[in-house]
Parts: sequence; C-alpha cells; structure tokens
Amino acid sequence: MKGAFQFHLPAPPSHIFLLSPAKAGGRRYSILTSDKANFELALKFRAGSATLGEIYSFISGLYFRGKIAYACAFGAAPLQSSGAFVIVPGHGLLPPETVFTLEQLRATAQIDVDEDNPVHHDALLAAAASLDRVTDQQCSFVLLGSVASGKYTTALLKVLDHRLLFPAEFVGRGDMSRGGIMLRSAVSGQELTYIPVSGAQLRGPRPARLDPKQRTKYEL
Repeated sequence: MKGAFQFHLPAPPSHIFLLSPAKAGGRRYSILTSDKANFELALKFRAGSATLGEIYSFISGLYFRGKIAYACAFGAAPLQSSGAFVIVPGHGLLPPETVFTLEQLRATAQIDVDEDNPVHHDALLAAAASLDRVTDQQCSFVLLGSVASGKYTTALLKVLDHRLLFPAEFVGRGDMSRGGIMLRSAVSGQELTYIPVSGAQLRGPRPARLDPKQRTKYEL
C-alpha cells in the first residue's frame, strides 16, 4: 500500500505541518462507514468524493479538527500540498484534500501503526525522504501528533533529524487538550512554540487544564 503521491511544491515554505492520523476504528468510524448513515458527509463518502481531512476530522473529532485549523492558520502556504500533509498508514504522507474512499479507509484500519511494522514505517520513511528532496532540505517539519512513542518519529527522524519539530505545549497533554489548545491558537493567532523532537523531554507533568470559559465555538 505504499503511497505513490508525487509532491509538487512551487517553492519551499519555512515549515510544513505533518498531521498524525485519526484512528480508523471506534464509534465515529462505525457511524461514518455504516450503510444506513444518511448525513451529508456519509453520503459524500459513499459517493467517493469525501477528502481525507473531512473523514479524519469526523472520526477523530476535536483532536484532528484542531490540527487542520492550526495548519490552516499558521501554514507557510494555504492548506494545500505545500502547507500540510497527513500521515496515513500504508500511504506515508498525503495532502488533507486527497479524496479517500471507503475501501481505502478500511484497508488502512487493518494496518498496525507501529515503528516495527514495515508497512507503516517504510511508507512513511519513503514519503518523508521524497518530500525532503522536493523542499531541497530548506524547511523544517512540525509534527502535530504524538512524540512520546516512536510510531511516527522513528521514521521521520531518520530523514529529518533536527528539522523535525513539535509544539512544546504538547508535553503532558492528552489528545483532547492538544486539540483544544490548537483550536484556541488558531482563533487567537498566537502560534505555539516549536522545539526539536531530537533531545527533547517528551514526557512531563500534566499542565493545568484549559479554562472551559475560554472555549471557542469550534470546541463545542
């Protein structure tokens, strides 16, 4: 299932966002893939016209919506192939506007997202190397996803090394908290602080909970 997407970047941006995937499983996955679902996205999905960003935003909810909103707000280019890519099991890296079918989603759901699984690891490694060549090694890459395990970083660090960054504010936070902080940053225009994954403290004490009084409409 190695991805065959060809990267076409008009000019290397200063940084590119790499969004970790939504888990293809669970209640929201079952709702979206049900033959009985008749809401707009489900109908669009069955018709073969739903995008990866739309699908993952529904499956994941707040966490992936936060990633998309954040990449839109702070990408060095509009949210297209030059601004953000989604890590997709077995495909490596795909733009969020890539149309993704029900069959493709079900296939990715069978892939173990683990650094020791070559189907996942090798596709991500090859995609990262290809993207790095296209950008002529002139930009950094910000991982909006988990860095506490090696399921993404093992492959990415082999290619990107010190240019693989992540938001320092992620340390100690769970998925929902990360989603909330990215949505609030996107709304406020206040970008998070990026630090290299290599050599960083990836685990830490849980920070204070986000103030519920400051929730944006996108968190509801």
